[in-house]
Amino acid sequence: MIKVSRETKETKINIELNLYGKGKANIDTGVGFLDHMLDQVARHSLMDINIKCVGDTNIDDHHSVEDIGITLGQAFNKSIGDKKGLTRYGCSYVPLDESLSRVVVDLSGRPCLVLNVTFVRAMIGKFDVDLVREFFQGFVNHALIGLHIDNLRGINAHHQAETIFKAFGRAIKMSITIDHQQKDIIPSTKGVL
Repeated sequence: MIKVSRETKETKINIELNLYGKGKANIDTGVGFLDHMLDQVARHSLMDINIKCVGDTNIDDHHSVEDIGITLGQAFNKSIGDKKGLTRYGCSYVPLDESLSRVVVDLSGRPCLVLNVTFVRAMIGKFDVDLVREFFQGFVNHALIGLHIDNLRGINAHHQAETIFKAFGRAIKMSITIDHQQKDIIPSTKGVL
């Protein structure tokens, strides 16, 4: 279990991450919809994720969501180490009723986010859908991964977001799977990721 903490004037975050867990989550971010989405990530990646965040949500959820992405990205990067023996790539298509999303992951060592989502409305309850990008940008920048997210269709913003987070969890699970045929090899012609 990797532990990472981050404290700023805007947030105080503690995260525990077990890459090869059972999909258990204990998440309290102060942002209810994000809690629901991160629970989906844990369940579908089979990572155990514990997150406690105290943030300035009286102002806005932005700081908490972005900083959780940053801190979870740091924990993920620390957990995957030199990536020796990992599959490296992962992809998943996930439907939820009318919505369908595709997420592709590359444990490349280089941060890159490509997010193609047109949400059908700006808010999901009290959650601003712009924060989906903020979460994933923070994660990618600190996990040092390439991440392509495409919502292919959807007419319900909640379903759109949920398919994204579920597909993200499943793609992560695939990328961190041990490749037993190459368990002593870093999956790159460069010999480093």
